[in-house]
Amino acid sequence: MRSAYGVETVRAAERELMARLPEGALMQRAAAGLAAACAELLGRVYGARVVLLVGSGDNGGDALYAGARLARRGAGVTAVLLAPDRTHAGGLAALRRAGGSVAPGRRDDAGQGPADLAAAERVILAADLVVDGIVGIGGKGGLRPDAAALAEVTAASRAAVVAVDLPSGVEADTGEVRGAAVRADLTVTFGTHKPGLLIDPAREYAGSVRLIDIGLSMPDEAELEALQHADVAALLPVPRAESDKYRRGVVGIAAGSARYPGAAVLAVAGALRGGAGAVRYVGPAGDAVIARFPETLVSSGSPERAGRVQAWVVGPGAGDDAEAVAAVLRADVPVLVDADGLRLADRDLVRARRAPTLLTPHAGEAAALLGVSRDEVEGARLHSVRELAGRYGATVLLKGSTTLVASAAGGVVRVNPTGTSWLATAGSGDVLSGLTGSLLAAGLGALDAGSAGAYLHGLAGRFAADGAPMGAHDVAEEIRSAWRDVVG
Repeated sequence: MRSAYGVETVRAAERELMARLPEGALMQRAAAGLAAACAELLGRVYGARVVLLVGSGDNGGDALYAGARLARRGAGVTAVLLAPDRTHAGGLAALRRAGGSVAPGRRDDAGQGPADLAAAERVILAADLVVDGIVGIGGKGGLRPDAAALAEVTAASRAAVVAVDLPSGVEADTGEVRGAAVRADLTVTFGTHKPGLLIDPAREYAGSVRLIDIGLSMPDEAELEALQHADVAALLPVPRAESDKYRRGVVGIAAGSARYPGAAVLAVAGALRGGAGAVRYVGPAGDAVIARFPETLVSSGSPERAGRVQAWVVGPGAGDDAEAVAAVLRADVPVLVDADGLRLADRDLVRARRAPTLLTPHAGEAAALLGVSRDEVEGARLHSVRELAGRYGATVLLKGSTTLVASAAGGVVRVNPTGTSWLATAGSGDVLSGLTGSLLAAGLGALDAGSAGAYLHGLAGRFAADGAPMGAHDVAEEIRSAWRDVVG
């Protein structure tokens, strides 16, 4: 499992460690890891042209000490200082002793003033590698104008870009990007992941992420965690010798309409591959479902008369069937609400439920529920999923380029590390709903079912696409391959 911690937690861990180490030792550990990552990215260090973008904080110090190590190996290293009066003195001295130089400043050629932007542009455009040490993990609100200009030049260069701990201009705790920011090819982060490295839009700016162990001791409970294969394998249900289809769980699917019968078929497809022993379908698309999946237990009428189930999925393609949504929400079993069900669900009825409830909106649906714009949700995904979970008293799976799962009780938020942009296709969410609902019926809690369902669905999407377009039915077909890959 990959865990991520917020800025204050990281800083507390750093203070505790620094109190036990000689002065400067922690920065040297970080600089050594950063220099090694830069050297690996360069391939050949001797003769390489390296530019350090240096701000006033410890990130600038890390960059300077790493630059000194590269200079001692024969790289031509130039530091561009954004705040010379507040540059890390020890790091700058180390760089100069190793043969590194400082780009001219605006007040004089000794580099006493802030970087001369024209001079900085020349060295950046000639560089093989640019190291972003402008702003540390406490940065807020995007880059200031001088730094933004350097980020723009860096983006236009052919240099590889390495960010120190976090790309400058992105917010460590939230993953938000509220202005200009550096786009890195590689981010070298220290001690632990930060939430912004795992959540879009910031994640997109981070490139590949390499974690350097510098000896931090972190709390047991993180702010954010990303499950890996072993974590998901431990959650997935496995039938016992005495299991029958009812002991394995029965999931009910109330979905589809005359206009959208395919949504019912796709939700059932996901459910049949999700670990439950049987699938009951209720709705107007029974003929389409039974034609495609004859093992489905199809009935008509109200969900309340469908027979015993251990969990319900309601909403995919349901149109305006508010009665079915209300009937499912009155059931005393776990319920997953998706698509049209989110629009039709009464918030008071959701909040009054005692059994677990899992809402699975995409950004547009989440925006409608929160009364904000879609851009606001996509720009602040972590805040949005927590806010929605709190308002509805439910677990929320917020779908998108970064899928997040948050509980109404607060605590750790799960971020899904699998998936592919090819999953942005009609019906993909219906498959996810059925799959996740089946995991609920098999006995997983809402947070675990949402996390494992998103993980398998994302992995199945990768297998189905394999670099080419695919449809939702292809994703459903690959769930078994994803399951085997996880448990094997």
